Amino acid sequence: MTASSTITVTDAIPTVFDADNHYWETSDAFTRHRDPEFAERGVRLVDIDGNGKPRYVFDGGRVHPILPGPGDVHLRPRPGALYEYFAGRSDKARLGNELSCEDPAAHPEWFDRDARLACMDEQGVEAAWLFPSQGVCMEGPMQPDIEASVHILRAFNRWLADDWGFAYANRIFGVPFLTLSDVDLAVEELQWCLDRGARVVSIRNGPAFTPDGTRSPADPMFDPFWARVAEGRVVVAPHAGFEDGYTAVQQAIAAEWGRTATSTGMGDAAASTVVSMLMKHRLVHDFAAILVADKLFERHPGVRVAYIENGGTWVGDLLHGLQVLHGQNPGMFEQNPVDQFHEHCWVAPFVEDSVVELAQHLPVERILFGSDWPHAEGMRRPRDFFRNVAEFSLDDQRRIMVENARELTLA
Repeated sequence: MTASSTITVTDAIPTVFDADNHYWETSDAFTRHRDPEFAERGVRLVDIDGNGKPRYVFDGGRVHPILPGPGDVHLRPRPGALYEYFAGRSDKARLGNELSCEDPAAHPEWFDRDARLACMDEQGVEAAWLFPSQGVCMEGPMQPDIEASVHILRAFNRWLADDWGFAYANRIFGVPFLTLSDVDLAVEELQWCLDRGARVVSIRNGPAFTPDGTRSPADPMFDPFWARVAEGRVVVAPHAGFEDGYTAVQQAIAAEWGRTATSTGMGDAAASTVVSMLMKHRLVHDFAAILVADKLFERHPGVRVAYIENGGTWVGDLLHGLQVLHGQNPGMFEQNPVDQFHEHCWVAPFVEDSVVELAQHLPVERILFGSDWPHAEGMRRPRDFFRNVAEFSLDDQRRIMVENARELTLA
Protein backbone atom coordinates (compact mmCIF):
# COMPACT_ATOMS: atom_id res chain seq x y z
CA MET A 1 0.00 0.00 0.00
CA THR A 2 1.30 3.45 -0.86
CA ALA A 3 -0.03 6.66 0.58
CA SER A 4 -1.62 9.48 -1.34
CA SER A 5 -2.47 12.93 -0.11
CA THR A 6 -6.01 13.85 -1.03
CA ILE A 7 -7.37 11.14 -3.31
CA THR A 8 -11.09 10.85 -2.74
CA VAL A 9 -13.87 10.73 -5.31
CA THR A 10 -12.25 11.46 -8.65
CA ASP A 11 -13.07 11.13 -12.30
CA ALA A 12 -10.40 8.44 -12.40
CA ILE A 13 -12.83 6.05 -10.68
CA PRO A 14 -16.21 7.07 -12.14
CA THR A 15 -18.15 4.01 -10.92
CA VAL A 16 -17.93 1.58 -8.02
CA PHE A 17 -18.91 -2.07 -7.49
CA ASP A 18 -20.81 -2.33 -4.22
CA ALA A 19 -20.48 -5.73 -2.53
CA ASP A 20 -23.14 -4.94 0.09
CA ASN A 21 -26.42 -3.51 -1.17
CA HIS A 22 -29.90 -4.44 -0.01
CA TYR A 23 -33.55 -4.45 -0.97
CA TRP A 24 -36.45 -4.47 1.47
CA GLU A 25 -38.61 -7.59 1.41
CA THR A 26 -42.22 -7.29 0.30
CA SER A 27 -45.08 -8.87 2.24
CA ASP A 28 -45.13 -11.99 0.07
CA ALA A 29 -41.37 -12.59 0.01
CA PHE A 30 -41.63 -15.72 2.14
CA THR A 31 -45.13 -16.81 1.15
CA ARG A 32 -45.60 -16.24 -2.62
CA HIS A 33 -44.10 -19.63 -3.47
CA ARG A 34 -44.88 -21.40 -0.21
CA ASP A 35 -46.65 -24.73 -0.47
CA PRO A 36 -50.01 -24.70 1.38
CA GLU A 37 -48.67 -27.58 3.45
CA PHE A 38 -46.44 -25.05 5.21
CA ALA A 39 -49.04 -22.30 5.62
CA GLU A 40 -48.89 -22.64 9.42
CA ARG A 41 -45.24 -23.60 9.71
CA GLY A 42 -41.98 -21.72 9.45
CA VAL A 43 -42.87 -18.03 9.35
CA ARG A 44 -46.35 -16.49 9.21
CA LEU A 45 -47.63 -12.94 8.79
CA VAL A 46 -49.96 -11.88 11.61
CA ASP A 47 -51.50 -8.47 12.25
CA ILE A 48 -50.79 -8.61 15.98
CA ASP A 49 -51.18 -4.90 16.59
CA GLY A 50 -54.42 -4.54 14.63
CA ASN A 51 -53.04 -1.71 12.49
CA GLY A 52 -52.95 -3.53 9.18
CA LYS A 53 -49.17 -3.95 9.40
CA PRO A 54 -48.36 -7.64 9.88
CA ARG A 55 -45.48 -8.98 11.94
CA TYR A 56 -43.36 -12.08 11.43
CA VAL A 57 -44.57 -14.84 13.74
CA PHE A 58 -43.11 -18.32 14.28
CA ASP A 59 -44.26 -21.55 15.92
CA GLY A 60 -45.82 -21.03 19.32
CA GLY A 61 -46.79 -17.44 18.51
CA ARG A 62 -43.21 -16.17 18.84
CA VAL A 63 -42.79 -12.73 17.27
CA HIS A 64 -39.49 -12.06 15.53
CA PRO A 65 -37.27 -10.48 18.19
CA ILE A 66 -35.72 -7.78 15.99
CA LEU A 67 -37.75 -7.38 12.79
CA PRO A 68 -40.90 -5.23 12.79
CA GLY A 69 -42.38 -6.92 9.73
CA PRO A 70 -42.28 -6.73 5.92
CA GLY A 71 -40.41 -3.79 4.48
CA ASP A 72 -43.22 -2.62 2.23
CA VAL A 73 -45.70 -1.94 5.05
CA HIS A 74 -43.56 -0.64 7.90
CA LEU A 75 -41.78 2.70 8.01
CA ARG A 76 -38.08 2.23 7.30
CA PRO A 77 -34.94 3.96 8.59
CA ARG A 78 -33.24 6.77 6.75
CA PRO A 79 -30.14 5.43 4.97
CA GLY A 80 -27.03 6.11 7.01
CA ALA A 81 -28.92 7.21 10.13
CA LEU A 82 -26.91 4.92 12.43
CA TYR A 83 -23.46 5.67 11.01
CA GLU A 84 -22.33 7.85 13.93
CA TYR A 85 -23.88 5.44 16.45
CA PHE A 86 -21.98 2.41 15.16
CA ALA A 87 -18.81 4.48 14.98
CA GLY A 88 -19.22 5.02 18.75
CA ARG A 89 -19.70 8.76 18.41
CA SER A 90 -23.40 9.08 19.20
CA ASP A 91 -26.34 7.37 20.89
CA LYS A 92 -29.73 6.38 19.57
CA ALA A 93 -31.49 9.06 21.63
CA ARG A 94 -30.11 11.70 19.27
CA LEU A 95 -31.66 10.10 16.19
CA GLY A 96 -35.22 11.29 16.75
CA ASN A 97 -37.49 9.53 14.28
CA GLU A 98 -34.79 8.64 11.73
CA LEU A 99 -35.17 4.92 12.39
CA SER A 100 -38.80 4.93 11.30
CA CYS A 101 -39.33 7.91 9.05
CA GLU A 102 -39.17 6.68 5.47
CA ASP A 103 -42.41 5.70 3.73
CA PRO A 104 -41.59 2.62 1.63
CA ALA A 105 -44.09 3.75 -1.00
CA ALA A 106 -41.82 6.72 -1.69
CA HIS A 107 -38.86 4.47 -2.50
CA PRO A 108 -39.53 2.23 -5.51
CA GLU A 109 -35.76 1.66 -5.73
CA TRP A 110 -36.04 -0.48 -2.61
CA PHE A 111 -38.48 -2.88 -4.29
CA ASP A 112 -38.16 -2.62 -8.08
CA ARG A 113 -35.07 -3.58 -10.03
CA ASP A 114 -35.51 -1.09 -12.86
CA ALA A 115 -35.98 1.73 -10.37
CA ARG A 116 -32.85 0.47 -8.59
CA LEU A 117 -30.84 0.58 -11.82
CA ALA A 118 -31.83 4.21 -12.30
CA CYS A 119 -30.85 4.90 -8.70
CA MET A 120 -27.50 3.15 -9.21
CA ASP A 121 -26.85 5.33 -12.25
CA GLU A 122 -27.41 8.43 -10.12
CA GLN A 123 -25.18 7.06 -7.35
CA GLY A 124 -22.32 6.08 -9.65
CA VAL A 125 -22.70 2.37 -8.83
CA GLU A 126 -21.93 0.17 -11.80
CA ALA A 127 -23.01 -3.08 -10.13
CA ALA A 128 -23.94 -4.46 -6.73
CA TRP A 129 -24.41 -7.63 -4.77
CA LEU A 130 -27.97 -7.39 -3.47
CA PHE A 131 -28.55 -9.13 -0.13
CA PRO A 132 -31.72 -9.79 1.85
CA SER A 133 -32.51 -7.32 4.60
CA GLN A 134 -34.74 -9.71 6.52
CA GLY A 135 -34.03 -13.06 4.87
CA VAL A 136 -30.68 -13.24 6.69
CA CYS A 137 -32.57 -13.16 10.00
CA MET A 138 -35.06 -15.95 9.38
CA GLU A 139 -33.36 -19.34 9.51
CA GLY A 140 -32.71 -19.41 13.25
CA PRO A 141 -36.17 -18.34 14.47
CA MET A 142 -37.73 -21.11 12.35
CA GLN A 143 -35.83 -23.78 14.34
CA PRO A 144 -36.28 -26.53 15.31
CA ASP A 145 -38.66 -27.11 12.39
CA ILE A 146 -35.89 -27.79 9.89
CA GLU A 147 -38.23 -29.10 7.23
CA ALA A 148 -40.19 -25.85 7.28
CA SER A 149 -37.08 -23.65 7.32
CA VAL A 150 -35.66 -25.43 4.27
CA HIS A 151 -38.95 -25.04 2.42
CA ILE A 152 -39.50 -21.37 3.34
CA LEU A 153 -35.98 -20.39 2.32
CA ARG A 154 -36.40 -22.18 -1.01
CA ALA A 155 -39.66 -20.29 -1.51
CA PHE A 156 -37.86 -17.05 -0.66
CA ASN A 157 -35.25 -17.70 -3.35
CA ARG A 158 -38.00 -18.11 -5.94
CA TRP A 159 -39.46 -14.74 -4.91
CA LEU A 160 -35.97 -13.26 -5.28
CA ALA A 161 -35.62 -14.75 -8.76
CA ASP A 162 -39.00 -13.28 -9.71
CA ASP A 163 -38.49 -9.75 -8.43
CA TRP A 164 -34.75 -9.12 -8.67
CA GLY A 165 -33.06 -11.96 -10.53
CA PHE A 166 -29.60 -13.31 -9.83
CA ALA A 167 -27.78 -11.31 -12.51
CA TYR A 168 -30.20 -8.66 -13.75
CA ALA A 169 -28.70 -6.59 -16.58
CA ASN A 170 -25.36 -8.00 -15.38
CA ARG A 171 -25.46 -5.24 -12.77
CA ILE A 172 -27.80 -6.38 -10.00
CA PHE A 173 -26.61 -9.66 -8.54
CA GLY A 174 -29.36 -10.90 -6.25
CA VAL A 175 -27.89 -13.19 -3.59
CA PRO A 176 -29.99 -16.27 -2.78
CA PHE A 177 -29.92 -17.58 0.78
CA LEU A 178 -29.10 -21.26 1.21
CA THR A 179 -29.36 -23.52 4.21
CA LEU A 180 -27.14 -26.52 4.89
CA SER A 181 -29.72 -28.25 7.09
CA ASP A 182 -30.32 -30.91 4.42
CA VAL A 183 -27.16 -31.34 2.35
CA ASP A 184 -28.87 -33.08 -0.58
CA LEU A 185 -31.47 -30.32 -0.85
CA ALA A 186 -28.70 -27.73 -0.42
CA VAL A 187 -26.90 -29.10 -3.47
CA GLU A 188 -30.19 -29.20 -5.38
CA GLU A 189 -31.00 -25.62 -4.44
CA LEU A 190 -27.51 -24.42 -5.29
CA GLN A 191 -27.82 -26.00 -8.72
CA TRP A 192 -31.22 -24.33 -9.21
CA CYS A 193 -29.61 -20.98 -8.45
CA LEU A 194 -26.61 -21.63 -10.70
CA ASP A 195 -28.91 -22.59 -13.57
CA ARG A 196 -30.50 -19.15 -13.24
CA GLY A 197 -27.27 -17.22 -13.27
CA ALA A 198 -26.38 -16.85 -9.59
CA ARG A 199 -22.82 -15.57 -9.09
CA VAL A 200 -22.98 -15.15 -5.30
CA VAL A 201 -24.89 -17.14 -2.66
CA SER A 202 -25.18 -16.63 1.08
CA ILE A 203 -25.32 -18.93 4.09
CA ARG A 204 -25.54 -18.18 7.81
CA ASN A 205 -22.14 -17.27 9.23
CA GLY A 206 -22.64 -19.67 12.09
CA PRO A 207 -23.05 -23.36 12.89
CA ALA A 208 -25.34 -25.26 10.56
CA PHE A 209 -28.66 -26.44 11.96
CA THR A 210 -29.16 -30.18 11.39
CA PRO A 211 -31.59 -32.79 12.74
CA ASP A 212 -28.73 -34.03 14.96
CA GLY A 213 -27.86 -30.61 16.35
CA THR A 214 -25.57 -27.86 15.14
CA ARG A 215 -22.52 -28.79 13.08
CA SER A 216 -19.53 -27.04 11.56
CA PRO A 217 -20.35 -25.91 7.99
CA ALA A 218 -16.94 -27.36 7.07
CA ASP A 219 -17.80 -30.81 8.40
CA PRO A 220 -17.12 -33.39 5.66
CA MET A 221 -20.84 -34.22 5.69
CA PHE A 222 -21.32 -30.99 3.69
CA ASP A 223 -18.61 -31.78 1.13
CA PRO A 224 -21.08 -32.38 -1.73
CA PHE A 225 -22.27 -28.79 -1.31
CA TRP A 226 -18.78 -27.29 -1.22
CA ALA A 227 -17.66 -29.42 -4.16
CA ARG A 228 -20.49 -27.96 -6.25
CA VAL A 229 -19.63 -24.45 -5.01
CA ALA A 230 -16.08 -24.88 -6.27
CA GLU A 231 -17.14 -26.46 -9.55
CA GLY A 232 -19.72 -23.75 -10.18
CA ARG A 233 -17.24 -20.93 -9.40
CA VAL A 234 -19.86 -19.25 -7.22
CA VAL A 235 -18.85 -17.02 -4.32
CA VAL A 236 -20.19 -17.92 -0.88
CA ALA A 237 -20.86 -14.69 0.99
CA PRO A 238 -21.92 -15.12 4.63
CA HIS A 239 -23.75 -11.96 5.69
CA ALA A 240 -24.42 -10.87 9.25
CA GLY A 241 -27.96 -11.42 10.45
CA PHE A 242 -29.73 -12.36 13.64
CA GLU A 243 -27.07 -14.20 15.69
CA ASP A 244 -29.46 -16.85 16.97
CA GLY A 245 -26.96 -19.67 16.45
CA TYR A 246 -24.93 -18.43 19.40
CA THR A 247 -27.79 -17.95 21.86
CA ALA A 248 -26.39 -20.58 24.22
CA VAL A 249 -22.94 -18.98 24.08
CA GLN A 250 -24.43 -15.58 24.85
CA GLN A 251 -26.41 -16.97 27.76
CA ALA A 252 -23.33 -18.76 29.15
CA ILE A 253 -21.26 -15.57 29.01
CA ALA A 254 -24.03 -13.61 30.68
CA ALA A 255 -24.34 -16.17 33.45
CA GLU A 256 -20.59 -16.35 34.08
CA TRP A 257 -20.45 -12.58 34.59
CA GLY A 258 -23.50 -12.41 36.81
CA ARG A 259 -25.95 -11.12 34.24
CA THR A 260 -29.48 -12.47 33.94
CA ALA A 261 -30.00 -14.49 30.79
CA THR A 262 -33.34 -15.45 29.23
CA SER A 263 -34.21 -17.60 26.25
CA THR A 264 -34.44 -14.52 24.03
CA GLY A 265 -31.66 -12.36 25.40
CA MET A 266 -30.57 -10.49 28.48
CA GLY A 267 -32.82 -9.65 31.38
CA ASP A 268 -32.17 -5.91 31.47
CA ALA A 269 -30.88 -3.22 29.13
CA ALA A 270 -27.54 -2.73 30.90
CA ALA A 271 -26.79 -6.45 30.92
CA SER A 272 -27.77 -6.73 27.27
CA THR A 273 -25.49 -3.86 26.30
CA VAL A 274 -22.44 -5.26 28.11
CA VAL A 275 -22.93 -8.82 26.88
CA SER A 276 -23.51 -7.57 23.34
CA MET A 277 -20.14 -5.86 23.56
CA LEU A 278 -18.50 -9.07 24.76
CA MET A 279 -20.18 -11.01 21.93
CA LYS A 280 -19.27 -8.54 19.17
CA HIS A 281 -17.56 -10.32 16.25
CA ARG A 282 -17.39 -13.59 18.22
CA LEU A 283 -19.61 -15.47 15.79
CA VAL A 284 -17.92 -14.43 12.53
CA HIS A 285 -14.47 -14.90 14.09
CA ASP A 286 -15.33 -18.44 15.16
CA PHE A 287 -17.07 -19.25 11.88
CA ALA A 288 -14.07 -18.10 9.83
CA ALA A 289 -11.68 -20.00 12.12
CA ILE A 290 -13.69 -23.22 11.84
CA LEU A 291 -13.75 -23.14 8.03
CA VAL A 292 -9.95 -23.09 8.00
CA ALA A 293 -9.39 -25.40 10.98
CA ASP A 294 -11.80 -28.01 9.62
CA LYS A 295 -9.78 -28.11 6.37
CA LEU A 296 -12.49 -26.77 4.05
CA PHE A 297 -10.01 -25.06 1.74
CA GLU A 298 -7.63 -28.02 1.73
CA ARG A 299 -10.39 -30.35 0.57
CA HIS A 300 -11.96 -27.80 -1.80
CA PRO A 301 -9.26 -25.43 -3.06
CA GLY A 302 -11.66 -23.74 -5.48
CA VAL A 303 -13.95 -22.36 -2.76
CA ARG A 304 -14.05 -18.57 -2.32
CA VAL A 305 -15.67 -16.97 0.73
CA ALA A 306 -16.52 -13.28 1.10
CA TYR A 307 -17.41 -12.00 4.57
CA ILE A 308 -20.05 -9.28 4.18
CA GLU A 309 -21.33 -6.82 6.82
CA ASN A 310 -19.28 -8.51 9.50
CA GLY A 311 -16.67 -5.78 9.69
CA GLY A 312 -12.94 -6.38 9.58
CA THR A 313 -11.58 -5.72 13.07
CA TRP A 314 -11.70 -9.44 13.91
CA VAL A 315 -9.34 -10.44 11.10
CA GLY A 316 -6.06 -9.63 12.84
CA ASP A 317 -6.97 -11.61 15.94
CA LEU A 318 -8.13 -14.54 13.84
CA LEU A 319 -4.95 -14.68 11.79
CA HIS A 320 -2.80 -14.45 14.91
CA GLY A 321 -4.74 -17.37 16.43
CA LEU A 322 -4.42 -19.46 13.29
CA GLN A 323 -0.68 -18.81 13.11
CA VAL A 324 -0.23 -19.89 16.74
CA LEU A 325 -2.34 -23.00 16.12
CA HIS A 326 -0.17 -23.83 13.12
CA GLY A 327 3.09 -23.26 14.96
CA GLN A 328 2.11 -25.31 17.99
CA ASN A 329 0.76 -28.24 15.96
CA PRO A 330 3.23 -29.20 13.21
CA GLY A 331 1.60 -31.22 10.47
CA MET A 332 -1.94 -30.14 11.35
CA PHE A 333 -2.25 -28.15 8.12
CA GLU A 334 -1.02 -28.93 4.62
CA GLN A 335 -0.58 -25.18 4.05
CA ASN A 336 -0.13 -22.35 6.54
CA PRO A 337 -3.70 -21.49 7.65
CA VAL A 338 -2.97 -17.76 7.39
CA ASP A 339 -2.02 -18.27 3.76
CA GLN A 340 -5.21 -20.27 3.26
CA PHE A 341 -7.30 -17.39 4.58
CA HIS A 342 -5.44 -14.91 2.39
CA GLU A 343 -5.94 -17.09 -0.66
CA HIS A 344 -9.59 -18.01 -0.24
CA CYS A 345 -11.24 -15.22 1.77
CA TRP A 346 -12.35 -11.65 1.09
CA VAL A 347 -13.60 -9.18 3.72
CA ALA A 348 -15.85 -6.13 3.48
CA PRO A 349 -15.09 -3.82 6.44
CA PHE A 350 -17.86 -1.94 8.17
CA VAL A 351 -18.32 1.59 6.88
CA GLU A 352 -16.99 2.89 10.21
CA ASP A 353 -13.93 0.60 10.24
CA SER A 354 -10.38 1.68 9.46
CA VAL A 355 -9.55 0.15 6.10
CA VAL A 356 -5.90 1.07 6.67
CA GLU A 357 -5.81 -1.12 9.79
CA LEU A 358 -7.48 -4.01 7.97
CA ALA A 359 -4.85 -3.74 5.21
CA GLN A 360 -2.19 -4.48 7.82
CA HIS A 361 -3.59 -8.01 8.04
CA LEU A 362 -5.18 -8.59 4.64
CA PRO A 363 -3.88 -7.91 1.12
CA VAL A 364 -5.62 -5.04 -0.66
CA GLU A 365 -6.68 -7.61 -3.26
CA ARG A 366 -8.88 -9.24 -0.60
CA ILE A 367 -10.68 -6.12 0.69
CA LEU A 368 -14.17 -5.40 -0.65
CA PHE A 369 -16.16 -2.18 -0.61
CA GLY A 370 -19.69 -2.47 0.77
CA SER A 371 -21.91 0.49 1.60
CA ASP A 372 -24.83 -1.44 3.20
CA TRP A 373 -27.17 0.93 1.34
CA PRO A 374 -30.01 1.68 2.05
CA HIS A 375 -29.68 0.50 5.66
CA ALA A 376 -29.42 2.83 8.61
CA GLU A 377 -26.06 1.44 9.72
CA GLY A 378 -24.49 1.96 6.30
CA MET A 379 -23.53 4.92 4.14
CA ARG A 380 -26.02 7.63 3.23
CA ARG A 381 -24.53 7.52 -0.29
CA PRO A 382 -22.43 4.54 -1.43
CA ARG A 383 -19.57 6.62 -2.85
CA ASP A 384 -19.09 8.28 0.53
CA PHE A 385 -16.91 5.25 1.26
CA PHE A 386 -14.14 6.88 -0.77
CA ARG A 387 -13.21 8.87 2.31
CA ASN A 388 -12.39 5.56 4.03
CA VAL A 389 -9.76 4.72 1.41
CA ALA A 390 -8.33 8.21 0.84
CA GLU A 391 -4.93 7.17 2.21
CA PHE A 392 -4.48 4.46 -0.40
CA SER A 393 -2.93 4.88 -3.83
CA LEU A 394 -5.30 5.37 -6.72
CA ASP A 395 -4.59 1.84 -7.93
CA ASP A 396 -5.41 0.40 -4.50
CA GLN A 397 -8.57 2.50 -4.27
CA ARG A 398 -9.66 1.09 -7.60
CA ARG A 399 -8.91 -2.42 -6.34
CA ILE A 400 -11.05 -1.99 -3.22
CA MET A 401 -13.85 0.05 -4.73
CA VAL A 402 -14.28 -1.74 -8.05
CA GLU A 403 -11.94 -4.46 -9.23
CA ASN A 404 -12.02 -7.01 -6.40
CA ALA A 405 -15.80 -7.46 -6.47
CA ARG A 406 -15.91 -7.23 -10.26
CA GLU A 407 -13.35 -10.02 -10.61
CA LEU A 408 -15.06 -12.21 -8.03
CA THR A 409 -18.37 -11.81 -9.84
CA LEU A 410 -17.47 -11.81 -13.51
CA ALA A 411 -14.08 -13.49 -13.93
